[in-house]
Amino acid sequence: MAAGEGTRLRPITERWPKPVLPIDGKPVVVTLVHDLAAAGCERIVVVTGYLAEQVEALLEPLPYDIRFVRQPPGQGSADAVLRAQATPPYLVVAADNVFAEGDLARFAREGAGLDGAIALHRTSEHREDRPPLWLVGPRVHGFLDPLPGKAPYELHDVFRNATDAGAKVSAIQVGRTRDLTDPADLVRQNFPYLQ
Repeated sequence: MAAGEGTRLRPITERWPKPVLPIDGKPVVVTLVHDLAAAGCERIVVVTGYLAEQVEALLEPLPYDIRFVRQPPGQGSADAVLRAQATPPYLVVAADNVFAEGDLARFAREGAGLDGAIALHRTSEHREDRPPLWLVGPRVHGFLDPLPGKAPYELHDVFRNATDAGAKVSAIQVGRTRDLTDPADLVRQNFPYLQ
């Protein structure tokens, strides 16, 4: 999911979309796509929106089977997943996160055969945060259409509805993630000597 406006990172994101900003000097979305491919993902759908052309231009040259889908603003994570038209089971990842080496592959293995899974993680500041990674199995996928509630349609509502109906969803611990949430994160993730 790479469609958000990144409003907490303004004014930087007035010019560049959050997924093209760097962690360790590399665009976070490029690192994520390489990691997904290394984890065995054969097809990657990137849902773009805000400043979509920049994200798409950065990823098009990569040597993977990547497809792009555009999402209008304010529609939420569940809408992004529905627009991707993926066949379950599949992973859903927020495009502003970098995971510890091997965590994506381990998450996919541990979630195999489940109706769904949600990653439990800690950010670089050791605070619990929203899940950056989900596994959507066929049963949870069935709760995407129709989308729950009203816009923005959120993936956590889909998972809640699925678990309320008896779906087996596990929480799987992943290592520390690194993300870009506010301007200070951009500095911390790229200039550690300034801490």
